[in-house]
Amino acid sequence: MLSLRDRIQQQVFRLNGLAMNDFDLSQPPGDPGLYGPDSVIWQVHGDFSSMLCGGISALLMQMLHPQALAGVWDHSTFREDMSGRLRRTSQFIAVTTFGNTADAHTLIERVKRIHLRVTGVDGQGNPYAASDPALLTWVHVAETSRFLAAHLRYKNPLLSREDQDRYYAEAAVVAEALGAEQVPKTVQEVEAYLTAMRPQLRCDERTRAVLAVLLTMPAPSWQARPAMRTMMMAGIELLPEWTQQQFGFRFSGWRRALIRQRMKWLASGLRWCVRRGGYYRAMQRMGREI
Repeated sequence: MLSLRDRIQQQVFRLNGLAMNDFDLSQPPGDPGLYGPDSVIWQVHGDFSSMLCGGISALLMQMLHPQALAGVWDHSTFREDMSGRLRRTSQFIAVTTFGNTADAHTLIERVKRIHLRVTGVDGQGNPYAASDPALLTWVHVAETSRFLAAHLRYKNPLLSREDQDRYYAEAAVVAEALGAEQVPKTVQEVEAYLTAMRPQLRCDERTRAVLAVLLTMPAPSWQARPAMRTMMMAGIELLPEWTQQQFGFRFSGWRRALIRQRMKWLASGLRWCVRRGGYYRAMQRMGREI
């Protein structure tokens, strides 16, 4: 019979795609993948708790772009299977970050082929294509900026500015392999990019519908429901304040403090339970002790 610790770890792996077993992150020995164990991206993406919080925040931020939203709205099963969408995204991040070189390139090429089929017209009547380099850049920056923000808040607030710049430069490797162009690669460049993008972003009925589906997404078990709620609220509260306001969220000081404290407690518990995540398996492949 599995211990409580192992049962929670299994539920986590179902959420982040590692339970799918499509790719073995522990093989072959010595293959560093796209980054290797001395990269900053292995540090940032190696903490499941902050990554899930950042992933929720990233999805909501991405959906503020009408064309990114249209691609999901027209070509995704998010209404029926939001957890499946998050799981596939999580698997892509895990394999391209921690997987061996061949598997990382295999998944990148698979996603590029999918993007070629995702085309249409957005809610404002403008044509879109998921393979559009500018749109790929938006999706990437919205995602990585939230991952780093979550890491700084819930894992390592002392990560140096130099290492934060290294993170963005490393993450750009996958974005450019997917077809993104003019990808910002430093903290300063990312902040300037997000400021420049604000006039293009909007929160409409479709965006709020995605938020509603996310907030009502079924938990893997009834015991996990409070944890899921904590994670969702922490992801929303992690958004830049101007983004929160577009969604209609305004948190008081005490409410922010409560959300962050609950998330820190949850993160500590999850770190105790999750012992064989992507980072562990990749370090095992490289013959490194953790």
